[in-house]
Amino acid sequence: MKPLALVIDDEESYRRLYADSLAAAGFETRTADSALAAREAMVSIAPSIIVSDVRMPGMDGISFLREVRESSPDLPFLLITAFADVRDAVKALKLGAVDYLEKPVDLDELVAAARDGLGLRGSGPAAPGDIPAALLKGVVAESPLSKALFRDAFKVAASDVTVLITGESGVGKEVLANFIHAASPRAKAAFVALNCAAVPSQILASELFGHVKGAFTGAMANRDGLFRSASGGTFFLDEIGDMPMALQPSLLRAIETGRVTPVGSDREVAVDTRLVASTNKRLESEVAAGNFRQDLFYRLNVIAFEIPPLRERREDILPLARLFLGEGKRLSLSSGDIITNYQWPGNVRELANAMARAGILSNTEVVLPEHLPPSVRSGPAAAPPAAELKTMEELELDAIRDALLKTGGNRTKAAELLGISRRTMVYKLKRL
Repeated sequence: MKPLALVIDDEESYRRLYADSLAAAGFETRTADSALAAREAMVSIAPSIIVSDVRMPGMDGISFLREVRESSPDLPFLLITAFADVRDAVKALKLGAVDYLEKPVDLDELVAAARDGLGLRGSGPAAPGDIPAALLKGVVAESPLSKALFRDAFKVAASDVTVLITGESGVGKEVLANFIHAASPRAKAAFVALNCAAVPSQILASELFGHVKGAFTGAMANRDGLFRSASGGTFFLDEIGDMPMALQPSLLRAIETGRVTPVGSDREVAVDTRLVASTNKRLESEVAAGNFRQDLFYRLNVIAFEIPPLRERREDILPLARLFLGEGKRLSLSSGDIITNYQWPGNVRELANAMARAGILSNTEVVLPEHLPPSVRSGPAAAPPAAELKTMEELELDAIRDALLKTGGNRTKAAELLGISRRTMVYKLKRL
């Protein structure tokens, strides 16, 4: 018999995300949008575990935990919050909460905490199956880090939750955004993309929200805007870190209400759009510097994926190179060694350009070293000089990375290898 998880959150996107993740791991799930609704549901159901948000209208999660403890002292109760507070955490744990997780929640950690609360640590619900092959067409994920990334993205795709994708320029953020769209219930609708850094700030509002005729010079007709063009589908906002501060409140309102106001109009228009954003900037630093709104950052950072640079997932390099070369061309062994050991500061975009150049310069089917760009042929190898010393933090990060590679990206198993708890592992990953 499957364990029953009752998921409580006043925001539908979170409820669905947590319930879908637990269901994929083998739980039966029920949801409620408030503590009062959960109380009513418990008249007819007997949950095995409760997963609840802390801050909700009406009764908060900790008050509901206190109430549940009076009638069901042994019922496992897991709390989640967007506002980490040490006093709340201590209070919750004293009341018998099995764990206290901070948003954005690592979905593997959520499942692990729920299973730990039920004593299912080594057995019970199985992990979801493989990603359908059709969704991986044109996607290269040979390294353990890439495989773990796409597995998590596949879980998240089923919900409408907002996603933030970060990583260096050229790592493939739009590829991941396209994958999330293709794996979602919105796959048959439009995938609309906009690079915020490529559009002049004075016309960005019109591009996003549309305008009415006569709103400004040159506005000869009404324009829907990309939010409405993506209605029913996915809107990908690339380089969100470059969005002007003046437009950020309007974007925040669109996310919160599902409504936009065209430039020059005083009437809001409803949109049904799933938002995925990306940036190569550290938005936490941009918030601290006053360049990005904190409330917008929290709205975007519901689920965050950081794509590692290509130099950290070297198993992907040769498969990507073959993909970019296409049929009829192949790399010589020496060329393969060169590109595998190169650092690729421009990441996947630089590799694609290098293969395009090599394919043109090669008169035969074999790409030789002389066909590669000079910067790649003479570039630094992947390994640091033998005499280079590393800091303790770098050594710690190397150990964590090695453990993740050995366990195929499984954080729980990696933590066991290192002799630390999974919570300590997650904390160190966030800190490093």
